[in-house]
Amino acid sequence: MSDERQGQGQGQGEPQAVVRVVVADDQTAVREALATVLDLQPGVEVVATAKDGGEAVRAAEEHSPDVILMDLNMPRMDGVEATRLLTERFPQVAVVVLTTFADEEYILAALGAGARGYLTKESGRQDITRAVRVAAAGQSVLDPAVRDRLVAAAARGGAPVERSGSGLAPDLTPREVEVLTLIGEGLTNRGIAERLVVSEATVKTHINNLFAKAHLRDRAHAVKYAFIHGLVKTPG
Repeated sequence: MSDERQGQGQGQGEPQAVVRVVVADDQTAVREALATVLDLQPGVEVVATAKDGGEAVRAAEEHSPDVILMDLNMPRMDGVEATRLLTERFPQVAVVVLTTFADEEYILAALGAGARGYLTKESGRQDITRAVRVAAAGQSVLDPAVRDRLVAAAARGGAPVERSGSGLAPDLTPREVEVLTLIGEGLTNRGIAERLVVSEATVKTHINNLFAKAHLRDRAHAVKYAFIHGLVKTPG
């Protein structure tokens, strides 16, 4: 069974919107360390921990978290299968993968299963905390090392990348393709707005439109889509 926890970082004067988190990792020391670090962050509460994917799914049902921080290599039910089940049963719960694996097959499998974020365990506590908050706000986050691996995979031919712009949703406008390309390059909404000299509100409108036309769930899947369709230039 998942371990229920009381948030240690909750105090008077905190914002009412607390991000509820489940930490899933089969290594007890890692699981408890992550839970402790997150519990100490203002506005974050770890409501349960889980030592495998099955426990993570049950914790989502019992505790209604906003975010599940998910390891991939776990016994009985791994993180990819758990992410797939969570996406189907609890689409309001954001899964952020936190793993030692940064190989493209793991990344693509996790994103394909519905993960909203992907970090490696080399990430610092600030990066992990930020990823939890970003995911809870409905956005996606990719570790820079993960994005670099996807680019490298495309350069090696390890991902099914098409020639630039081929196979895109046919009704995407040139501006939407431009925005998609910048998402693939890792720019934030603010960065895209500055690059295109438009407002962030305009960028959000373009993103909403292109997500609908290309049937993209979130930013992580938009990055993958940009790579697959050759919009992001590979190194070399």
